[in-house]
Amino acid sequence: MIKTGIFSGSFNPIHIGHLALANWLCEYEELDEVWFVVTPQNPLKEKNDLLDNNKRLIMVKAAIDGYPHFKASDFEFHLPVPSYTIDTLQALEKAYPDHQFQLIIGADNWNLIKRWKDYRKLLTTYPVLVYPRLNYKINIPEQYPLVKKVNAPIIEISSTFIRESVGAGKDIRFFLPEPVRELYHDYTKKI
Repeated sequence: MIKTGIFSGSFNPIHIGHLALANWLCEYEELDEVWFVVTPQNPLKEKNDLLDNNKRLIMVKAAIDGYPHFKASDFEFHLPVPSYTIDTLQALEKAYPDHQFQLIIGADNWNLIKRWKDYRKLLTTYPVLVYPRLNYKINIPEQYPLVKKVNAPIIEISSTFIRESVGAGKDIRFFLPEPVRELYHDYTKKI
């Protein structure tokens, strides 16, 4: 079985925090690979300033180009919107039976897990790797032995921070891989 981490998100845009965490999970949690699953619409988030799905996918592809353990995925583009994680994981399992899928989520999402569709089924069916975030506690009830807190470094960079910084005219060259920075600039410049 190929141990595959599923890192789903808006990636609006993908940044070094996403990449560093995924790299750490491959190297220290023994994942064979991490798939960056670009989400068309998170049911718990507003769609206000979300770039086009394909533009976000192109940025993910540009960010991970050349790294053999990462894959950009448009899998959720072909599922009903909004995207529910349990549905995605079940569909992935059917499409790729030789993979053992492990969900990657942050402590912020862990604290919202009870709002997720079929969360009990998700937590008792699939391994879940929870990475730390500042100001969020990770308490894992004993009835969920497939859920694991990972000791990944805390990198407090968010896509919101990136968007706000770009909007304020800040130089953020070291927060985004160069190809992503160029694409994001092109995608967001005002005409």
